[in-house]
Amino acid sequence: MAAGVSQRRLALDVSRLPDVTFAIRSVTWWGTIGMMAIEGGVFALAVASYFYLHSRTDRWPPTGHPPDLLWGSLNTAVFLLSLIPTEWYRRRAHKGDLRAVRLGLIIASLTGVVNLTIRYFEMKHLNCNWSGDAYGSIVWLLIGLHITHLLTDWVETLVLTVLFFSPHVEGKRFVDAEENASYWYFVVLTWIPIYLVLYWAPRWLVG
Repeated sequence: MAAGVSQRRLALDVSRLPDVTFAIRSVTWWGTIGMMAIEGGVFALAVASYFYLHSRTDRWPPTGHPPDLLWGSLNTAVFLLSLIPTEWYRRRAHKGDLRAVRLGLIIASLTGVVNLTIRYFEMKHLNCNWSGDAYGSIVWLLIGLHITHLLTDWVETLVLTVLFFSPHVEGKRFVDAEENASYWYFVVLTWIPIYLVLYWAPRWLVG
């Protein structure tokens, strides 16, 4: 009888289970994936609207002047390069490397400042007004959607950076760091098709 009770207690012992889990074992991860799926659908609908509007006009863009390539291309390069430190601190978060994650978040915060600064000049060189015509409206909608996600991730990164420099960093903060990196991947990867649509589609689709 005593042996049976002892075995049941041993079977119910969860003291050795990890209190921090990453990726598919994390509820937060699934929430982030769900959010990205919804927002990805919004971006897809906006891109589809762009090409629908293009099919309804004889001249695209109506003014004949697509966005200048310089600032958009520069921002794209910064986005792509930012994936290197992001992946580095994401992996270090799995190891619980506090110093590395702190450094990675600082780099991510500074990168966000660079992206937002370039985006300011980028928006000044779109060569269209949001209220001028359908082309201008869809261009500003696409870039506006993306800058909303860029700004959201930057603010989240700043908050997380402050939390990582607090006196007591809980283990779940490393999960937050990983999810922050995953969200940044979403911001970068959604920008690539938007960049191609905004900057290159008008140059490829003549008429």
